Amino acid sequence: MAAGNGAAAVDIVHTFAPDIIVLDVVMPGLDGIEACRQIRTFSDAYIIMLTARGEEIDTLIGLAAGADDYLTKPFSPRVLVARIKTLLRRPRVQVRASAGSADEPVRAFGDLLIDPTPREVRLAGELVPLTRTEYDLLEALSERPRQAFSRMQLIERVWGVGWVGDEHMVDVHLGHVRAKLGDDAQNPRYVLTVRGVGYRMGAG
Repeated sequence: MAAGNGAAAVDIVHTFAPDIIVLDVVMPGLDGIEACRQIRTFSDAYIIMLTARGEEIDTLIGLAAGADDYLTKPFSPRVLVARIKTLLRRPRVQVRASAGSADEPVRAFGDLLIDPTPREVRLAGELVPLTRTEYDLLEALSERPRQAFSRMQLIERVWGVGWVGDEHMVDVHLGHVRAKLGDDAQNPRYVLTVRGVGYRMGAG
């Protein structure tokens, strides 16, 4: 189903609750970035943003607004279909080993608590409003807190094996995570940069 403008796109998502949404940044009336922000207030559907080549600021703002992935124009329809299939392979909810599995224990890093069962993150008792992609990255790091992950390792864990695109998208999403956790990029407590490798969890 297609929408001719941003406001119509928001209405369609309200009505039909799609699993995945493709938003062009440039749309009449409500632009794609604002439409993404509004959709994120009520939907956890995957969102792919389409931007013109070279419009890096639109890419960064789109990811900050809650988009999961982006493509720059021009692009091959096959690439778009491949990205959609990759996102749809990611589970919408956490998969358990069996129906009778016990809840996973809360992971604590100082005053940062990551609870995998409800997929919640709390800092000093306050709920941190992460997007699904931001949460998935933080959870991947927290599963093995002593391990340093490369960007590609995190992409394979969160977006899936076979994803093709800009690895630095991981930096953008983790930058948003740090901002929401109040982490100083120069002296972070929770999401640490491992020079020449990637990222790992800190003790808080």
